[in-house]
Amino acid sequence: MASMIGALWIGCLRVVGAFLFMIAVTACTSSRGSDIPYDVAGFGEPDAPSATRLASDYRIAPLDKLSINVFQVKDLSGEYQVDLTGNIAMPLIGNIPAVDRTTQELQEELKVALSKKYLKDPDVTVGILEATGSTLTLEGSINKPGLYPAFGKLTLVQAVAMGGGLDEFANPKTVVVFRQVDGKRMAAAFDLTTIRKGEDPDPEVYRGDIIVVDGSNTKRAWRNVIQSVPLLGLFRPI
Repeated sequence: MASMIGALWIGCLRVVGAFLFMIAVTACTSSRGSDIPYDVAGFGEPDAPSATRLASDYRIAPLDKLSINVFQVKDLSGEYQVDLTGNIAMPLIGNIPAVDRTTQELQEELKVALSKKYLKDPDVTVGILEATGSTLTLEGSINKPGLYPAFGKLTLVQAVAMGGGLDEFANPKTVVVFRQVDGKRMAAAFDLTTIRKGEDPDPEVYRGDIIVVDGSNTKRAWRNVIQSVPLLGLFRPI
């Protein structure tokens, strides 16, 4: 019984902590209302993605380098780089669309293409050798929240524009970017009003970033983020 009461108490503390944190970051919709620091020095590039950290549903991006093995067909097996148009070029079958597909989906596509004319029941394996592109996440008071491709150089203002801009309930003074740096989840807040006026620089954003815009429609987004980020010391190394 004691252990059950203790577990319930810990659960309650977590819920209260999450609730208080959401109040802190959404209490004011017209001013800088976040406990997360602004103008952070050293909030630079995220960790480079590696095959060991890629999710199973990772979708192939332009310039990714793939390992393709066709069992017992050495001339078709090897390393292939996805070009900027999203294709890989393979002997016999030519250009095959690869972008936005998982490795499993590309494997099935290659099996179909090879079996049409050249091989019977080909055994194809696709792996990611280098992941050079991915997506960023836009959440909160933004017109079109969701996942967006992040290829090449992209700034915070450009990323917000990709999501259709801020909605009518947004607080442009509190836009928070979560990022994985040195293996730790970090966060920094930015003020779009001063950025647009040229008073502050427009920061670069990267694949894997989570961008949350404060506002009255943001609570659900914050709750989702909070589930994966410790409540205390968001910007301190965790």
